[in-house]
Amino acid sequence: MREIKFRGWYGSKLGMMTPTFNGDINKIFAEQDGVYMQYTGMKDKNGVEIYEGDFVKIISAYYGHEIIATVKYENSLASFVFEKGEDQGYSRIDSSFKGIEVVGNIYETPE
Repeated sequence: MREIKFRGWYGSKLGMMTPTFNGDINKIFAEQDGVYMQYTGMKDKNGVEIYEGDFVKIISAYYGHEIIATVKYENSLASFVFEKGEDQGYSRIDSSFKGIEVVGNIYETPE
């Protein structure tokens, strides 16, 4: 079974934090003023957990080239995907990649 975890962005003053849940998760989300991102259940090549909103560097197993993509949840596929950028589409998170490395996230490193 996949571990269900979240992290939250609480603005530039508090930054990125992992909330502690000791009860009803919905109540905690409602009380906190943050943006929550779910853990994908995967880690990158360095053991870093991959969350929604992360920027990842992906090395293709077939072509060997690198791309930078954003991790997001795609409702129509009911899965996490790598969004490769405008007009480039997305790929499911699967084993067709040689290496994946978290290089930032949409809140702390938007550039």
